Amino acid sequence: MQFIDTHTHLYLPEFDGDRDETVKRAVAGGISQMLLPNIDLHSVDPMLAAVTRYPGICYPMIGLHPTSVKVDYLSQLDVLESTFLKHNFIAIGEIGIDLYWDKTFLKEQIIAFRRQISFAIDKGLPVVIHSRDSFPQVFSVLDEFEGKNIKGVFHAFSGNIKDAEKAQDMGFMLGIGGIVTFKNSGLDRIVKETPPENIVLETDSPYLAPVPYRGKRNESSYIYLINRKLAEIYEMSEEEVATITSANSARLFNLK
Repeated sequence: MQFIDTHTHLYLPEFDGDRDETVKRAVAGGISQMLLPNIDLHSVDPMLAAVTRYPGICYPMIGLHPTSVKVDYLSQLDVLESTFLKHNFIAIGEIGIDLYWDKTFLKEQIIAFRRQISFAIDKGLPVVIHSRDSFPQVFSVLDEFEGKNIKGVFHAFSGNIKDAEKAQDMGFMLGIGGIVTFKNSGLDRIVKETPPENIVLETDSPYLAPVPYRGKRNESSYIYLINRKLAEIYEMSEEEVATITSANSARLFNLK
């Protein structure tokens, strides 16, 4: 089986002690590509270093994470957009709105989200959306771009069935990770009502490790556990789910 991990922060310090081994385990486990979302200005260099170290495996995105939107967000966006011109990025992300940790910069988050969506549309790239406790606000911004041919994925989808339906109606994929394996998460019921053609797999490593590794550091090699859970939900073979979700990912992110 072949997998694509559409969301891993492989470049973070949590992997400094065994990054090479982590990638080797992922490749041995069938992961053909690992997609790296950006966080802020400080994460660009380590992310690009990982891409350089693992060519043909790791691919970078560029974006300002909503929890990194502070007083200097406009200058950060200026630098990130200029950085885009110097490298080959596959998506604009991780972007969006987060109202779980802090609501102080909600206005600025909305402005940054809107600007980065416009940038993605201009460059013809998908967006990777962070929407923690913020689906109404995220949908409100996306509604402004109706008919603009925007595409992307709701990373670590955590909404209800109506949110899932609206996201799909807008043409977005749902990013499903370790949470689907958590007892009583409810995500399995939403996945059941979502066609597998609208789902991509992700780990969000080092965060949100699937059962039985919940609470420990996550890594891309664990993606088979997420795939296995989806196969159980859909009553399909693991090979079928891997094939469908990998094709979805390759199509969305224009991967070979």
